[in-house]
Amino acid sequence: MRSESVPQEPVKVRLGYVVGIASVAALGGLLFGYDWVVISGAKPFFVPHFHLVNATTIGWAMSCAMLGALVGALVTGWLTDKFGRKKLLVVAGLLFAISSLLTGWAPSFVWFAFWRIAGGVAIGMASNLSPLYIAEVSPAHLRGRLVALNQMTIVIGILLADIVNWLIAQPISAHATSSMIAASWDGRIGWRWMFTVIAIPSLIFLIGGLVIPESPRWLAKQGHLARARAILARIGGESHADYEISAIQATLRGEQIGRVKLSDLLSPGVLKIIGIGVLLAVFQQWCGINVIFSYAQDIFHAAGYHVNGVLFDIVITGAGNLIFTIVAMGLVDRLGRRPLMLIGAGGLVVTHTLLGFAYYKHIDGLPIVILVMAAIACYAMTLAPITWVLISEIFPNRIRGTAISIAVSALWIADFVLTQTFPSLKAAVGTAGAFWLYAIICAAGFGFVMAAVPETKGKSLEELENNMRS
Repeated sequence: MRSESVPQEPVKVRLGYVVGIASVAALGGLLFGYDWVVISGAKPFFVPHFHLVNATTIGWAMSCAMLGALVGALVTGWLTDKFGRKKLLVVAGLLFAISSLLTGWAPSFVWFAFWRIAGGVAIGMASNLSPLYIAEVSPAHLRGRLVALNQMTIVIGILLADIVNWLIAQPISAHATSSMIAASWDGRIGWRWMFTVIAIPSLIFLIGGLVIPESPRWLAKQGHLARARAILARIGGESHADYEISAIQATLRGEQIGRVKLSDLLSPGVLKIIGIGVLLAVFQQWCGINVIFSYAQDIFHAAGYHVNGVLFDIVITGAGNLIFTIVAMGLVDRLGRRPLMLIGAGGLVVTHTLLGFAYYKHIDGLPIVILVMAAIACYAMTLAPITWVLISEIFPNRIRGTAISIAVSALWIADFVLTQTFPSLKAAVGTAGAFWLYAIICAAGFGFVMAAVPETKGKSLEELENNMRS
């Protein structure tokens, strides 16, 4: 138990310092968002360039990075518990830089897929490390907004990819054939630059990772209490450092320092928490919004738009995504995590149902754009950021790195399944049927959040650990 004499709040948080180191970590989110979505704008050009003709091969091109992300998420949990958060952030930045260059200039589809998978490993690492690191350096009353900062940079990365794709793509006739597109500047060179430009922020992320401090909670878990206390004092002052060190020690008392064992994860209380984290991660993917990001070209084309109009519409939806993510940052520490998750799940039931109806009735043009915008806005201010916040908060100190790795791995498995199956699902039941299926999943997700997801607003990570295990 904690000593009652330990102060419960930091005397003075050095906001600029905390936001600065959190922003460096959140650059991983920007790279994650860009690398994840750039494929959508490049698809009309690399598909004819590599002569991809069947739905399975195209689905593989679009989804193979998700397998890399799964590998990255799986290995990062073990590596970050052993070597710390900081070193792995640097490795992720290096891998982003290398893979973006070599994907863009791949000489064949085999090499293109290989380097997409390598970039996916970096995505999996960043999706694990960035929210984990931010949560572990953030004071409790700022944690929701700062972890949501990672989601904002993901969205900025998505919007940046949308803008780069739109600016690079040259006007193409609506009647252009695949061979004409393959022979165009876009089909030969333009799409390659869509992947290449992300090497610049990748290098910034790598350099930033070298200068930020290690996570104080990881240091404390390894027994480096003096170093951990010095970082916590720099974040929030001496009383904040005293309180946090006392709380961290209390949660680790009686537990062996070092490698996380399988028995640690399978104890009844911990297994329940991991189950909640895994289901949150899967729901965030299977709610269907990521189909819009990955297959935006197909979705808008089905609504009557051609390549250049599609790319412009994608930029508009990306801007809306950013605006509503900023709204979420203002709400997460005020309204709370659980109400926002319920609003998101319920709102997506409505938007997906209406989208399915619009496609079923062959309604084209602006109504589709409006409904897609509404779905993205609902997702951006609820499920997208809040899932990452919850995953970074609910796990005990002792196993946090490994447990987040398990949840994020489940997220990427779910994303791979979603992305790989959409072309076949659309062929089988149509775009309308696909969105109606996602509406049913969102209704189930609403019930899950209502029944199992706790409120975590305003509580320290150690308080949450005690509450979740009780």
